Amino acid sequence: MRLTNQKGFTLIELVIIIVVLGILAAVAIPRYQDITAEAKEASGRAALGALRSGITIFYANKAVTTGTATWPTLAQLAAVDTVMAQAIPKNPFQADTNAPDSIVTGVTKGVVVGTRGGWAYKPSTGEIWPNSNVSGENAW
Repeated sequence: MRLTNQKGFTLIELVIIIVVLGILAAVAIPRYQDITAEAKEASGRAALGALRSGITIFYANKAVTTGTATWPTLAQLAAVDTVMAQAIPKNPFQADTNAPDSIVTGVTKGVVVGTRGGWAYKPSTGEIWPNSNVSGENAW
């Protein structure tokens, strides 16, 4: 018998590699989906925190400068450099076709107003909340 110098993988080795890669993918894909959902929630919470902070600072500045504390109007909140130094951040849970970077007048926290607008704002109390109905989002 003569030995030849053959190089390459056997069929069994290739099948084992494919099975191992399949197991890794089955474990990694659900974990990746959890990470993207967590990132979306963190982004939404950060945007909401920035909006609430800007509204509170506006209220405090009005109290100091005019002697009367007033919440910003919807128009003031939407105007750049009045309450927020930059444009209104997007609500990551609202579709791009529904104007996620806009604000609508809200009445009750947790109740979605219409089909457009990323944030709902109640000018009489300074409350702001996400204008979408993703589970748990309106408890922020």
